[in-house]
Amino acid sequence: MKRLAVYCGSSTGTDPIYVKEAKRLGQLLVENGMDLVYGGSNVGCMGAVADGVLEAGGNVIGVIPQKLKNVEIAHEKLTELHVVESMHERKAMMADYADGFVALPGGTGTLEEWFEVFTWAQIGYHKKPCALLNINNYYDPIMTLFDHMIEQGFVKPEYKELILIENDAKKLIDRLLKYEGTYIHKWGNGPTEKN
Repeated sequence: MKRLAVYCGSSTGTDPIYVKEAKRLGQLLVENGMDLVYGGSNVGCMGAVADGVLEAGGNVIGVIPQKLKNVEIAHEKLTELHVVESMHERKAMMADYADGFVALPGGTGTLEEWFEVFTWAQIGYHKKPCALLNINNYYDPIMTLFDHMIEQGFVKPEYKELILIENDAKKLIDRLLKYEGTYIHKWGNGPTEKN
């Protein structure tokens, strides 16, 4: 895995652990020979993960829409910064660049971006890993929601198994590096396909 897309908040959250762990993830990416692909901002957890990579001597590719360039304050020290016209272009470019996807704590934008690539994995558009870094147990309610969706018959139990979730960044990276892509046929009982 060469490049990891990271989705996370442009805010810092209420607990300092969010920024601390975002920066730590950035440092671990460099230690494991990975580049960062992210939303291009220098604020909040987004800025922290980018700074973690840069301070450790790694490469950071940022993708930011023109409209958000001044609002989120584009990071000026990145290896590459791509300014695009829309959120659609941002997400598509990040997905194309990345070999895997991880969400750190964030708001609705973080969830929307991660759920899009996770949905693509479910329907076979890619076989890249989709992960959640569960800092401070932030994503426990999402996993409870998955259980509810499965119970109500809207999500296959196997889809929950596609989610790599860890509370510790090092453990998560270890799992990402060992990941073998899988596609589970949504309709019918077709075979599961691996890379």
